[in-house]
Amino acid sequence: MTKTAYTDSPLSVNEQIQLLKSRNLAFGDEVQAAHILQNVSMFRMKGYLYPFQSDKVNHIYRNGATFEQVVELYRFDSSLRKLIFQRIEQIEVSIRTKFSEIMSTATNQFWYSDPTNFRNVNNHLDLLNSINRELRRSDDEQIVSFFHTYTNTLPPSWMAMEVSSFGTLSLFYKCVNAGICKRDIANYYGLKDTVFESWIHSLVYVRNICAHHSRLWNRNLRIQPKIPKSFSYPFVTQGIKTNRIYYVMCMIKYLLNIIEPNNNFASQINWLFIKYPHINKRAMNFQKNWEMEQLWR
Repeated sequence: MTKTAYTDSPLSVNEQIQLLKSRNLAFGDEVQAAHILQNVSMFRMKGYLYPFQSDKVNHIYRNGATFEQVVELYRFDSSLRKLIFQRIEQIEVSIRTKFSEIMSTATNQFWYSDPTNFRNVNNHLDLLNSINRELRRSDDEQIVSFFHTYTNTLPPSWMAMEVSSFGTLSLFYKCVNAGICKRDIANYYGLKDTVFESWIHSLVYVRNICAHHSRLWNRNLRIQPKIPKSFSYPFVTQGIKTNRIYYVMCMIKYLLNIIEPNNNFASQINWLFIKYPHINKRAMNFQKNWEMEQLWR
């Protein structure tokens, strides 16, 4: 494919609205639309405009499509991201706790600093440097107090794991030696270690999408988790597509059922669909009667 230089000039908000109108998109309130576009860039809105186009080459919108419908989709996606981000945080905290507990009990509290606990010395060194940087820039009172009080170059893992990023935590689990400890951590969540490793990686990816306020609802997820061949608790049984957010939401629900058995994640999702009734659930790969699956009941 031959590349060309980008030559499009920036458009004013009013020019953006006129362009959309010329392409058959209707506006109920142009003043309100202008206010929205002054605070949400057209580039960000494009991912939400696209599903309303009948001609995706010439960017012509289907009859009856309105800017207000686009904004509703945008707001739904924002609410969805906030909900998923909150629930992944809950899972992340649990994994930090269980990872540190099992490894510390089996070896010692400084297990993460010992290269013999890891498959690759160079990878371990990179991880250790990463967590050391995170520790040194932390202003957590307990971390600061530790370095003022003790001669150890690194704190015990239950401190270190708390200041590491979720991505670093994921890499620690990936790089730790295969064996009983790695299996025990995954077994706590009713999964095989290879599946659990892929789930953590996927959750880090989705969490980062949420943290950067990127479009999520119909996204084709680049990092796809594995499908477990066996699991200890109820899981989804139909319509599995690992590249859509529904499968990740099933993973979240599965893990929450272990971490917080009486969680209300299903009702939170239902509330979103009630608040935004025109959302295309199929674009997320939600199946008909999804809420009847044992996982969600």
